Amino acid sequence: MRLTASWISLLLQLSTLELALAASPPLLRPRDYHSKEYYALQLRPSAVPEEMAEHLGLQFEGQIGQLNDHYLFSGPKTDEDVVHEFRRRRKRDSSGVDANDLIMFSEKQTPKKLEKRTVIPPPPPHLKEKRQFWGGMRSDQNLLQGMMDIGQKLNINDPIFLEQWHLMNTVDKGHDVNVTGLWLEGITGHNSTVAIVDDGLDMYSEDLKDNYFAEGSYDFNDHVAEPRPRLSDDRHGTRCAGEIAAVRNDVCGVGVAYDAKVAGIRILSKQISDADEAIALNYAYQQNQIYSCSWGPPDDGRSMEAPGVLIKKAILKGINEGRDGKGSIFVFASGNGAASGDNCNFDGYTNSIYSITVGAIDRKGQHPYYSEHCSAQMVVTYSSGSGDAIHTTDVGTNQCYSGHGGTSAAAPLAAGIFALVLSVRPELTWRDMQYLAKNTAVVFNEDDGLWDKTASGQLFSHRYGFGKLDAYAIVQAAKEFKQVKPQAWYKSPVLSVNHEIPQGAGGLKSEFKVTKEMLQKANLERIEHVQVHMNAKHGRRGDMSVDLISPEGIVSHIATRRDQDSSTAGYKDWNFMSVKHWGESGVGTWSVIVRDTRENQYNGTLVDWSLILWGESINAETAELHPLPGEEGQQKAKPRPTTTAAVTTTMLPSTHPADHSEATGNPADHPNRPVNSKPTGDANKANEENPTADTPDLDSTTDSASYLPSFLPTFGVSAATQAWIYASLVLISLFIFGFSFYVIKQRRKARAARLAASGMDYEFEALDGEDEEERGGVASGGNSEAAATKGGKKARDLYDAFGASDSEGMFSDDEEEERRESDRQRGIDDSSRVGEEGRGLLGRGERS
Repeated sequence: MRLTASWISLLLQLSTLELALAASPPLLRPRDYHSKEYYALQLRPSAVPEEMAEHLGLQFEGQIGQLNDHYLFSGPKTDEDVVHEFRRRRKRDSSGVDANDLIMFSEKQTPKKLEKRTVIPPPPPHLKEKRQFWGGMRSDQNLLQGMMDIGQKLNINDPIFLEQWHLMNTVDKGHDVNVTGLWLEGITGHNSTVAIVDDGLDMYSEDLKDNYFAEGSYDFNDHVAEPRPRLSDDRHGTRCAGEIAAVRNDVCGVGVAYDAKVAGIRILSKQISDADEAIALNYAYQQNQIYSCSWGPPDDGRSMEAPGVLIKKAILKGINEGRDGKGSIFVFASGNGAASGDNCNFDGYTNSIYSITVGAIDRKGQHPYYSEHCSAQMVVTYSSGSGDAIHTTDVGTNQCYSGHGGTSAAAPLAAGIFALVLSVRPELTWRDMQYLAKNTAVVFNEDDGLWDKTASGQLFSHRYGFGKLDAYAIVQAAKEFKQVKPQAWYKSPVLSVNHEIPQGAGGLKSEFKVTKEMLQKANLERIEHVQVHMNAKHGRRGDMSVDLISPEGIVSHIATRRDQDSSTAGYKDWNFMSVKHWGESGVGTWSVIVRDTRENQYNGTLVDWSLILWGESINAETAELHPLPGEEGQQKAKPRPTTTAAVTTTMLPSTHPADHSEATGNPADHPNRPVNSKPTGDANKANEENPTADTPDLDSTTDSASYLPSFLPTFGVSAATQAWIYASLVLISLFIFGFSFYVIKQRRKARAARLAASGMDYEFEALDGEDEEERGGVASGGNSEAAATKGGKKARDLYDAFGASDSEGMFSDDEEEERRESDRQRGIDDSSRVGEEGRGLLGRGERS
């Protein structure tokens, strides 16, 4: 009996050790980017990484997180890519096996710094005014009393609870996440875990220590177990964590899911490689259910960056295998670059089909100046603006903060709401959560003209997604939600276009028809996400815009003009994404309209594009998991062919649509800020989103109207180029005209000389259409001299019209002297010569 008990005890210890090892950090040493180079390799399963290290002359560091057959190696600092050179030389090992054939993927690691998505909040109200405000002088007394009653019922005595307007707004009624009803039902986040992927988490804060999940935490900047804030500005992650899981006590306030667990994954405080970021996004992915990510590439209106191959693999690994196959839930802040004209579809994290992208609204339900819009954004929730911000926990034992803001604050608030959902239905998949967020989102500001009706009848806005999150609504819907069938997808051939994009308000339209048979073969029943994979060249990338139009006529502005983006890189293998077509069948003609929105010296070409439809499978039994990026060839799927036969490309006529780029926020809150500015001289003007957003002509702007007549052909080029063409034609015409006139002059000079030599006294013939008085004067024997004078004047007038007098340039000096001598011999003086010339002209007119 004792032996049996000992064995049971030993087994329990081993089981505990196994669980601890499973959740412990991977066996990766701290990085030294100053003196070492790091290489990520994917090896064939038969390869031995230690042996490969010997071949390469590198040190084996360990496996890259959860990515099977992916390993990290290190070596001395050098400008050379050691692995690339090795593969080029194709060395063989002692057994005759080509070691190069064992390497499936290699990448030299380049450290990078990710950007936190926070903003400097507006100046807070005067302290006295703030106390009056939260003391109730500006609050609705009934709402304030209701919040105090809820606090009393739930034993919430936290000192700033009444300031946490995002939980229950006592001033602007209805502008909160509507969570208190769930708390009264006992739904507070039990058994849910959110990982804060950020700049650390203060696990010693009195507000967080009881909910801190150590097993799911790690510091990837300093490679230690505790992701403790170490730098002066390592506060961002702690503030985000407080929004989610600050406990009920006498310190600060409470989190939206105040009984949920929070883990800290520190990656933002220093440079980090793709390999370490990939490990971080899969870290403890069986225990960490939700990854809250309030960061990304710079929100400067110029950057266009996507996660690297390793990171894409890690995200899909989490989707396929995280939470025992139900999928990790990735929540990303949409970005704070709206004031710079940025759009979250130029960010490869926020436009991923695997992310729930969350934008911000402020405490009055208005769109703050910073929150980006795009067709990939699913929902919005509350953050800073209209003179206030999110009140939450700060770094320190009992420190609070009242200025947390940006989309950085919106994303963790959404993650906390999703934690409430999982506490009720932990079996929900990552796609179930997206369906719930979409289906229960609340439309607001419906009269602002920014909403379009989708094919399924739901409203969507590029600014607000499907609406704002409502905690009570999404949790109640989750209780009865029928889980969706597995994912399926259809990928079109690569559609080769290679056509110049016309400048101005027109556009280049390219179409592809999807048939019912195509989708049935792909096992795709209905659409969720739509991607457009595109290659385009341009001398100034920010001038381009792209619209996607579905067979149902629904328009997604998948790329908008960005005035700050002067890159010459164009779109290179970029995936744009839209959730606006959710629920459509997908059958019919899909179109992309690419515009070069500025008329200038920079031209563009649409090289190719392809359509990818993602959605629910027809037959769940035959559905498969999507292979990791770069590994598609290992499964039945073959590389997509390139075709031009099935795609129709047309040039759109030039129109004058309004710019659909969006102005942001309340001008009173943020005076004189540049919002998606459109240059007009030295001035910047904010643009509002066009109310009629579902028209193919949107999102095309020109710097100025063309100054050429509208009936002239444009040749598909800019106004400046057109002007150059027409100016050249005018110059050529003037040259031909001038040369012709010169030849005529020379011939007349020669003829005049011959006439003078023969003694004839006229130089021009009279024109048809002479008035009858002049004709009658000669014919009837009237004043012939006067008539002749008039005729001579007409002849001079005709010649003057070509830029010379009647005699200038007609004769050389010698010829003129000979003529005068001849006249004298004939008894004709200079005064009567004009009359003679006139009679000669009239005489020629009668002959003609």
